[in-house]
Amino acid sequence: MKPFHHILANNLVANVTNFTVWFAITFWTFIETQSVFATGMIAGIYLVFTAAFGFWFGSIVDHNAKKTAMMGSSAVSALFYLASLVILLLEPEGAFTDPYGPYLWSFVLLVMLGVIAGNIRSIALTTLVTILIAESERDKANGLVGMVSGIGFLTTSVISGFLVAYAGMLGVISLALVTTMLALLHLGFVRIEEGRIEPNSEGHVEPKRVDISGTIRVIAAVPGLFALIFFACFNNFLGGVFMALLDAYGLSLVSVEVWGLLFGALSTAFILSGIIISRTGLGRNPLRTLLLVNLITWSACCLFTLQSSIWLLAAGCFVWMLLGPYAEAAEHTTLQKVVPLERQGRVFGFAQSVEQSASPLTAFLIGPLTQFIVIPFMTDGAGAQSIGRWFGTGPDRGIALVFTIAGMVGVLVTVIAFNSRPYRDLSRAYSASNIDDDSDSSAAITSPA
Repeated sequence: MKPFHHILANNLVANVTNFTVWFAITFWTFIETQSVFATGMIAGIYLVFTAAFGFWFGSIVDHNAKKTAMMGSSAVSALFYLASLVILLLEPEGAFTDPYGPYLWSFVLLVMLGVIAGNIRSIALTTLVTILIAESERDKANGLVGMVSGIGFLTTSVISGFLVAYAGMLGVISLALVTTMLALLHLGFVRIEEGRIEPNSEGHVEPKRVDISGTIRVIAAVPGLFALIFFACFNNFLGGVFMALLDAYGLSLVSVEVWGLLFGALSTAFILSGIIISRTGLGRNPLRTLLLVNLITWSACCLFTLQSSIWLLAAGCFVWMLLGPYAEAAEHTTLQKVVPLERQGRVFGFAQSVEQSASPLTAFLIGPLTQFIVIPFMTDGAGAQSIGRWFGTGPDRGIALVFTIAGMVGVLVTVIAFNSRPYRDLSRAYSASNIDDDSDSSAAITSPA
């Protein structure tokens, strides 16, 4: 196996571990508290931390060997999982049933910090694609990265649903500690020739600092690149609805075991998408691909909750998962081509921070808004009276209405972006960029088999 394949496999284990913990804490908290507010807060915590730490994580990746950064990520995750295990074992009776209790949220905070530490790996992996893969093949490599994420989602949803149902959070955290340590040990034996160059183009060594202003200058030098990042930011603003409400909506229709199995089956769409991208690429203009898949995805969001049906929900989630990796791979491929390697960690970290900055607002607001306004509106309020005859009434239909409105807004914004000047500018900049690093790439992305 090539180093790139080892890294993908190692990231798969880490992703499965962290995603399992994240899914499980959401499932478990909803079951313990029966509170949409609580699940919205968990989504908000994840997104706030992602946005807050992105700059710093990107700097860590740029100023250290990528392997060292990834190993440090696993070590920090293990420490937080160990601390959360202690909190879990010392729980006062009934402390986790109060959705506003400090003991519950202390536990959630420690668990989520362990999950967030894994974000260093995602930034490091995108820069390793630049280092190890020829420029002409990076879109396909990014497809493989998306496929690994899809496999992680597939196994995660099944594992977390059954773990929560039969072993509780004690089983989840115990398993997370074991697999995190295994990933750390395996990575220690992987050799990666990074070929890192410390001096910049003027022959000076950059100081080891976050350097937000320098990163902004790099982004501003590429026409339309800021617009791409802010478009993704707006998408994530609407995506916060999914993070806050999807599990609650699914669990309102089926049991936690069925929801976990269904989500696992649907996650095969991630794998299928990754396979297709790794074979066909993203076309001549990845930006056009990004906007097209966004248009389809938000159109599906308008439709999959029109009726209270697990099959409609499944169809909508399948479209979302099938096309999501295309959008992510398109953004990564563009950044890897137009941003200098020595700055990519910070640019990816900057993009992660900015893109996630809107989602916390959505996630924090959407839970209380849905719980206290939209659900009553669709249960016995004006919404139930006006559209309830065909749309349905009750708490699940209140959640469904939020998804439908988010989809309509997403379609509108995507159409505007398609006709914007920044889209045309960045498309030209991508086409004009002739970064030729084929001779510096040391790995192929074909299957090791």
